[in-house]
Amino acid sequence: MAQSYAQIQKQIASLQRKAEAIRQSEMNGVIDRIKVAIAHYGLTPAHLFGSTKSPTSKYTVSAPNKFVDGKGNSWAGRGPRPQWLRDALAAGADIDDFKSAQVASAVADNTSPAVARATKKQAKRLASKIAYADDAGNTWTGRGPRPGWLKSALSAGKDLKDFSKQAG
Repeated sequence: MAQSYAQIQKQIASLQRKAEAIRQSEMNGVIDRIKVAIAHYGLTPAHLFGSTKSPTSKYTVSAPNKFVDGKGNSWAGRGPRPQWLRDALAAGADIDDFKSAQVASAVADNTSPAVARATKKQAKRLASKIAYADDAGNTWTGRGPRPGWLKSALSAGKDLKDFSKQAG
């Protein structure tokens, strides 16, 4: 007896579900092996995918890696410290042990303009000359968005000059 169109469609759907389950199982095995290799070799996204800079943006600036260890880990000094650096510092290492030789020599020699500009700009950011503080111990440097305590005080009728303290 010949199969109907509906019966064949059911068989196709059943086979597709089975194929997807097998694919997912195989993919999980591949992902597990990749995770082991990443952990073993200390691979980073840059190792796997090359530069993370967008090729279409001429304004993308990559910060030089200011801190590196001998295991392929690096950190540009922006954002929170990565776990590998926090673990090393907790174990008693000094952060100066991880300073990149490229960055250190560029800053000292002032020979690599791009690297030196980026690192000097980060290293020599001036301290705020004005600090804002209230009697409760809340402070704000005047950089970035105003904190909640200051916004609420200003909306209650206070003036920014009431909180101004000259840094010395």
